[in-house]
This record gives sequence, structure tokens and C-alpha cells, in this order.
Amino acid sequence: MDFTQNYFELFGLTESFELNLTDLSARYQKLQKALHPDKFASAPERERRISLQQAAQVNSAFQTLKDPMERARYLLELQGRGLNDENFTIRDPEFLEQQIELREALAEIKESNDPVSSVLGFLQQLDQMVKACVEQLRQGFAAADEMSLTQCRTSVNQLQFLYRLQQEAEALEEELL
Repeated sequence: MDFTQNYFELFGLTESFELNLTDLSARYQKLQKALHPDKFASAPERERRISLQQAAQVNSAFQTLKDPMERARYLLELQGRGLNDENFTIRDPEFLEQQIELREALAEIKESNDPVSSVLGFLQQLDQMVKACVEQLRQGFAAADEMSLTQCRTSVNQLQFLYRLQQEAEALEEELL
């Protein structure tokens, strides 16, 4: 295995936001089977260490590629458009207002007449928003022009916010149940 390969190359895939997750999982299983550290238990120390590094790289690649947000982030990094750019901020006042409204709605769930139903409805709403954001990423990476890729950066940041809010809502759901 070549440690200089990017994650797509590692799995023999084209660099694309569009992935067949079943195919990705099958390729992951095949690589894991070939590289599993147990296969190298009686090998010299150097080979065992390399096996562990390879297995870790395969795991990291799989975790990144199977998640739409992480896959988008990784694709942007491969294109030199990483999200760690301090000059990049979301300038979408509608989304910023939506963030405030969603946070307020989540905070009010405990006080509602039926908090369990409210949190379930909230989670459904977030799920629809996540799907819309993933679709924006799909379209943006397909277009691959300057404006679309800039929008992809914004969509990744929006998706990150939605994921965090989903986690908070799921924690509230567990608390309520």
C-alpha cells in the first residue's frame, strides 16, 4: 500500500462526491481483510507496525469517505480549498437567522406540551435540512466551477452546524425518554 495515495486512490475510486456506499464498504472490507494486523502477528516488528499504520489509514479513509460532510471537506482540501481558511466565513444572513431560530426551537422543546413529539418533529425537520444540504453539495461538486465550489464550502459549514444540532436534539430525546 502506498501511503502517498489519497483516500479515493486507496479504494480505487474516482475523486467524486458521488459514491456508491455499498461499493465503498465492499472495498473497505477487502482492504481490511488483506491488511488486518492479526495476519501479521508472527511477522517481524517492522511489518507489524506497517500493518497497523496501513489499517489505521484504511479506517480513516473509510470514515472520511462514507460521511457526506467529511467527504466534501476532504474533496475541498484535495482541491486546495480547505475550510481552515480564516478568511472564509458564512455570509448568508438567512442561514445565520435560521441558526438562531433552530437553537431557540430546540431550547423551547422541553417546555412544550408534548416534548417527545416535539423533539421527534424537530429531528425530522433537521433530517430534511441535512438532505437538502447534501443535495447542494452533490450539485456543487458536479458543476465544479468556482462559484459552485465556494458554495460547497458554505454547505459544508452549514452541514456541520446541522450535525451538531442533530446531536444535541438526539441527546435531548434520550433525556426525555
